[in-house]
Amino acid sequence: MISIVRRASRFYRIVRVFFRYDLGEFIAIPYWYQLARFFFCPLLFFKGAGKNRPRGERLRSALEELGPVFVKFGQMLSTRPDLIPDDIVEQLTRLQDDVSPFTGEVARALIQESYEGRLEDHFAQFEDKPIASASVAQVHRAQLHNGRNVVVKVLRPDVEKLIDQDIELLYLFANVAKKYWSDGKRLRPVEVVDEYNKTIHNELDLMYEASNASKLRSNFPESRMIYVPKIYWEHTRKNVMVMEEVTGISIRDIEAIKRAGIDLRTLAHNGVEIFFTQAFRDGFFHADMHPGNIFVGQDGQYRAVDFGIMGSLSDQDKRYLAENFLAFFDRDYRGVAEAHIRAGWVPSDTRADEFEAAIRAVCEPIFAKPISEISFARLVVRLFQTARRFDMPIQPQLVLLQKTLFNIEGLGRQLYPDLDLWETAKPYLEEWMRSQVTPLGLLKRVRHELPKLAPIIPEISALGLALLRRSNDKEYPSQDYAEKLSWLNAEIRHQHRQLVGTIAACTVILAGIVLILGGISSVTHANFIETKILGIIFAILGIVLLILYRPRKKKGNKRRGAGRIS
Repeated sequence: MISIVRRASRFYRIVRVFFRYDLGEFIAIPYWYQLARFFFCPLLFFKGAGKNRPRGERLRSALEELGPVFVKFGQMLSTRPDLIPDDIVEQLTRLQDDVSPFTGEVARALIQESYEGRLEDHFAQFEDKPIASASVAQVHRAQLHNGRNVVVKVLRPDVEKLIDQDIELLYLFANVAKKYWSDGKRLRPVEVVDEYNKTIHNELDLMYEASNASKLRSNFPESRMIYVPKIYWEHTRKNVMVMEEVTGISIRDIEAIKRAGIDLRTLAHNGVEIFFTQAFRDGFFHADMHPGNIFVGQDGQYRAVDFGIMGSLSDQDKRYLAENFLAFFDRDYRGVAEAHIRAGWVPSDTRADEFEAAIRAVCEPIFAKPISEISFARLVVRLFQTARRFDMPIQPQLVLLQKTLFNIEGLGRQLYPDLDLWETAKPYLEEWMRSQVTPLGLLKRVRHELPKLAPIIPEISALGLALLRRSNDKEYPSQDYAEKLSWLNAEIRHQHRQLVGTIAACTVILAGIVLILGGISSVTHANFIETKILGIIFAILGIVLLILYRPRKKKGNKRRGAGRIS
């Protein structure tokens, strides 16, 4: 009963704030809005509160008044310019997660409850005053008994209950919007809340964040461009995370970076390269690269913190994204359309010529501008907006990718206004695509896929035997089953060996052709002849294997087979 009253009270407060900032233009049925506004807020009905302020500013003020959960939801919406109008996105990016910190005594109690023991058993020193406070957690400095300086991240008390309560109401509003809002079908509000629900609950598990940090650190063990702090697993729990303290200049403080003698152009280009390395080499990238999460060392090395939101890309995603981006760089709109269809991002029956024309209509006016004025991230957003007209569903991995692109490009141009993202990205993507078609790249992919195929091969043989047994049982019940099945089993093994041998031969021939035709563009002139010779050897070896494993007709095969299956 108490829970119901609390939810009703929270719902009433949300509705009053909604009416106070006069956000009725987001409602598709205006007369219902006016009636409800008169019922809930009769004193505000005749005031027209806030109508003299832009809608985006009024929405931002309302979300900030409603508290942390709605602030984070607004921040998430600000990363969806493919769904949200530009004037609203601009205001939502200014949302501030301004939350009062809880006391050091409360932090100590939460940590000790998590450890099921004394805080002093883990830390030689612990500062009660937090160095950062946000809606989900706050951070304190501490020192381990071995003298290492660390930071301790602690979840806020009862934060999960509060978040779950507000998310239930968000689902209520999303379902109403889906049913009654004119843009409800196109903007898919329920799916947007689903995405937010998953993201916010990942942030509530600090073991999840710690594992993200650990994986990213292992991907850049000796990097000169980025440093990821160490996680101290023996002190980390679901609601407490202990991480190496990193120091540096805030990326926001450009004057301090200049005073340190760090080249801003190099720093901006390194940021772009770090992102594309994470996305395309590793398929795992930091998806919350806003200025508050980035510091710069005296040597110009990036130092990242806060790993609660990470993005991942499958091998297929990486390949199709690279194809899309390179086609964009070359203004090959047909290639962009076909890459979308091959990836399954739009329905398979989509007409490539119509999709190409739609992309061209959006992109050509943008390409008419000077390159320094073109936003690569904005171009990607325009592409996804166009694809939505062709029934492209929401792709969560692409949502995080475009959000990170916006962060990286915006951050880079703050450091170096003339940053040309294309100049850095295109050579990297071309080199990555070339690496996928070299013999080494092909071998890696075969080695990756082989474990998936190996368990299937015996199943195919067993399935063939079962089908033949069932067929023969029905049609030829008088035959000698043991002799017949033994012969069929031998035939299946023989055909299996031929199939494997033929595939291996074709793979070797293909590798030889790639080498002969100069598929490895990065080969130096000195090694050019050796590469051609190696290609010829591969091709000859493949042809020999193909001859050895070619299908042969054995004498009497037809007669013996007939004797066993007739």
